Amino acid sequence: MHEARKDLLAGGIFAAFGLAFAITSSTYEVGTPLRMGPGYFPLALGSVLVLLGILIAVKGFVAGEGDDIGPVPWKSAAMLVAAILFFGFTVRGLGLVPALLVTVLLSALAGHRTRVIPAAVIAGSLTVLCVLIFVVALQLRLPLLGPWLQG
Repeated sequence: MHEARKDLLAGGIFAAFGLAFAITSSTYEVGTPLRMGPGYFPLALGSVLVLLGILIAVKGFVAGEGDDIGPVPWKSAAMLVAAILFFGFTVRGLGLVPALLVTVLLSALAGHRTRVIPAAVIAGSLTVLCVLIFVVALQLRLPLLGPWLQG
């Protein structure tokens, strides 16, 4: 069991996030599969995360093999948190395209072996894909450029 700590810890984290999503979704109307309410997707996502967490923990417990957890990559974790916070604080002011481009770029650069050019290609590609999916296909009214860049 000593060697399965990684899987047990990962499973616990997945389950905890899943429970948080599921509990939060109870404050919204869930609806039905044909008429989904705002709480439906968080409940479904939370349920899937809890299930994955349990499966990962059981795998780690049963397999009983694995390496020690090792050091925490604090720089990568900080960059991921910074990317998420950047998006949350700037998407309304900058608009979808610049906020998403910088967020994905920061997230891609969080990997210790990632180079700038491939990260920029990933950021550009995902930004275009998100615009095509959310703005063009789903016709969500998201401003591509926000008021900070228009004035």
